[in-house]
Amino acid sequence: MSLTDLLCPSDIAAALRDCQAPDSFSPKKFFQISGMSKKSSSQLKEIFRILDNDQSGFIEEDELKYFLQRFEGGARVLTTSETKTFLAAADHDGDGKIGAEEFQELVQA
Repeated sequence: MSLTDLLCPSDIAAALRDCQAPDSFSPKKFFQISGMSKKSSSQLKEIFRILDNDQSGFIEEDELKYFLQRFEGGARVLTTSETKTFLAAADHDGDGKIGAEEFQELVQA
């Protein structure tokens, strides 16, 4: 399964266009534009699984840097500031990584 099986390709493209400039990425806005915020819990778990590049059950800081590239290979890498802000917004237990439930909470908030 791929992200385009769960999200509309034109919505993904619009979300990526919205954050093309460095330091313009907002997780909440990205989730809304891409349509992720309208997905069910089970769909979000599948999206998380796809985004968890190393299949560790967590999205770590080094994976977050390449978050946009999981949607489109040519997308930009998140800046250090964006990565840290994204991690801080989702990492409720302070373990330095985002679990599936934390991801779901952030997307649906």
